[in-house]
Amino acid sequence: MWYQTEIQLRPRPRGFHLITDDIVSALPIIDEIDIGMVQVFIKHTSASLTLNENADPTVRQDMEAHFNHSVPERAPYYQHTYEGDDDMPAHLKASLLGASVTIPISQGRLNLGTWQGIYLGEHRDHGGTRTLVVTVQGAPRTA
Repeated sequence: MWYQTEIQLRPRPRGFHLITDDIVSALPIIDEIDIGMVQVFIKHTSASLTLNENADPTVRQDMEAHFNHSVPERAPYYQHTYEGDDDMPAHLKASLLGASVTIPISQGRLNLGTWQGIYLGEHRDHGGTRTLVVTVQGAPRTA
């Protein structure tokens, strides 16, 4: 079985945001999968997806602080600057983290680790609505 849909995420402020529940609630079809995979792809070049700690929000704050330190705004060698100080750093952060995550599905549920969650890395000050393409592949559950 194959299934694909697009999910619109509401605008979020710059930073890392846990979006696992947004994805699961938009995919009731996962309940029908015994074994499979879900791939989540973001259709943007200034935001990213990654897996990390789902319980302690200070991890998301530390991720943002680290990436802002590692990829600073207004670096003198940036040439792509016409969309604002946050634009080129956003492209770099998105490339470092990536545009997709793939997660196994087992017995109708995402098979994430106990402390894992899916993050949206919003790297722009005003990124706006973000679009995800979600593709599910798997074998149906049997009764």
